[in-house]
Amino acid sequence: MAEQFRVIDSDTHVDETDDTWDFILPEDEAYKPTTQYPSNPDPNRPPVRYWLVNGNRKHRRIRDDGKSGTPLEARELLDVQTRLRHMDELGTQTQVIYPSLFLVEPSDSAETELAITRSYNRWLADRCAQSHGRLRWICVPPARNIEAALEELRFAKNNGACGVLKKGDLEADKWSVDPYFFPLYEEAERLDMPICFHLGSGTPDFTPARELSYGAFIKLRMPAIHGIYSLILHRVPDKFPKLRFGCIESGVSWVPFVDYDLRRRLARSQESNIGSDPSFELPDDIFKANRIYVTVQVDEDLPYALRYISEDNLLAGSDYTHQDQSKELEFQKLLQQRADDGDIPQSTVDKILYDNPRAFYGL
Repeated sequence: MAEQFRVIDSDTHVDETDDTWDFILPEDEAYKPTTQYPSNPDPNRPPVRYWLVNGNRKHRRIRDDGKSGTPLEARELLDVQTRLRHMDELGTQTQVIYPSLFLVEPSDSAETELAITRSYNRWLADRCAQSHGRLRWICVPPARNIEAALEELRFAKNNGACGVLKKGDLEADKWSVDPYFFPLYEEAERLDMPICFHLGSGTPDFTPARELSYGAFIKLRMPAIHGIYSLILHRVPDKFPKLRFGCIESGVSWVPFVDYDLRRRLARSQESNIGSDPSFELPDDIFKANRIYVTVQVDEDLPYALRYISEDNLLAGSDYTHQDQSKELEFQKLLQQRADDGDIPQSTVDKILYDNPRAFYGL
């Protein structure tokens, strides 16, 4: 049935479960995350639980089937067939899976990071292999150990992964344009795996669950945008001419501002001859020229955004498993409705739903 669906969901998730850590090596058992519950739960608040990672608590969400629109067995990949059947109901051919725990770096320990990312990658590869290609996944590299990260990319490529997770702010205490990450980008380019800047942060944050919203916008949504901005400003895509980059789950409304700000910054720096490169000229479509793809929310001002970014560089996703403001389980129907209403071209919908994610993820 799936072959008739020309829909690739560019941004879905998995909720890590206790099985995720089954691939922890015996010598790394001390780094294995465990589930913890508050000793004195507040009866007036929803129940909470945590991952205990290297002595620190990381929120492990308890989701509601109704509010998330997804069954537990699918969210945690306890039953891959349940997820595939739900994809059939949604009219989705392929889902690309991002993590939940690793969107914000869970530990500042290189040893812990290596142990748990390695286990996560193998667990997810094992689960997705049961889908016969319908579930593809994004590799989580241990950023504090570049040599090990390159090994993880090679494992991931050979086991169904179609991209590499990257944080747009400090990760392993280095910015995304630091030459430290160039071997990672070089290997990703060689393997034809895009670098995916997803909503989140490379800086560990152990904020209590009830306070997450205090700094959520700057801590979670802005880093991915910053990562893309920095890549263009420092001409990193020029160094890796076949490498694709994505900004995932931050919408597309920021694109016009980044286009404006980069052009103004370059013009002023060249006028003052301070830190300028006379040969650096921004193309008409900054994003297409730099092979940058961006996920949209279906109710954004897409006609305006299309003045700054090509329809060839837009993606969309359901945020499957999560139940926040990014959730759009029926994004394909909503996009089609906008085309039927004459708001956006049909070609834009067709490319967002299938052609562009196929090109971006190399599917």
